[in-house]
Amino acid sequence: MSVAVLIPAYNEADTIAAVVKAAAQLEGVERVVVINDGSTDNTAELAVQAGALVLDMPANMGKGAALNKGWSSVQASIYLLLDGDLGDTARLGEQLLIPVISGQADMTIAHFAQEQGRGGGTMGFGVVRRFAAWAIKHYAGISLNSPLSGQRAVRREVLEAVGGFAPGFGVEIALTLQASWAGFRIQEVSLSMQHRATGRGISGFCHRGRQFVHIISTLRRCLKERSDVC
Repeated sequence: MSVAVLIPAYNEADTIAAVVKAAAQLEGVERVVVINDGSTDNTAELAVQAGALVLDMPANMGKGAALNKGWSSVQASIYLLLDGDLGDTARLGEQLLIPVISGQADMTIAHFAQEQGRGGGTMGFGVVRRFAAWAIKHYAGISLNSPLSGQRAVRREVLEAVGGFAPGFGVEIALTLQASWAGFRIQEVSLSMQHRATGRGISGFCHRGRQFVHIISTLRRCLKERSDVC
C-alpha cells in the first residue's frame, strides 16, 4: 500500500526542511511532495534540498488548489496531509497512518493533545473551531475536537468519491462532511504536534475572519450539493 505525503506550502522557508525530513522517515512513505503555492521566499529550493518532489503552482492559489494538484499529480493508495510549519513534529504523522493502513479507518484527523502554538503562542479564541465542530456534529453526526485540523491521512478512494479538495479555508470541513455522507470511516487521533500560532492580534483576527467566511460558504455549498443529489 503506497503512501505519499502532501505538504502545501506558502513561504515556509523556516520550517519546510524539517517537515520534509521528518516525513521522509515515516514508515511506509514512498514520496514526500511539497506543493509550492506561489512562495516568494526559498521554500521550494529548501524543500528540494531536503529530498522532496516540488510541484509549483502558477501563483498563490490556496490550500485546496495546492492539494488538488498534489493528489492528481502523484499516485498513491494513501495520502498523508501535513502543514509546512509543523517542523520536526511532522514525525508524529505516522500515528495518523496506522489506522488507515491497518483498515480501521478511511480517514484520520489529528487532534493536537496539547497547546498547539509553537513556543507557547496562542491560537485565538476557538470561535471558528467551535462553529465547525457544531456544523459537523449537526449535519454529519460526528463529534470532533479538531474539525479544522489539516493534518490527516486519507485513502485515495475517499478523494475520488468526494471530488478532491474544496477551495480556500473550507478544505477540512468539506472533506469531513462529504466523506461522512459517503459512508467512509473517520477517526480522530490525539497527537502532540505543534505549528505556528495565529495569535490574538489584528492579523490573527483578520485570518480567522476570512476563515469563518470561507467555512460558511463551503458549508452552504456542501449542503446544496447534497440536496441536489438527494
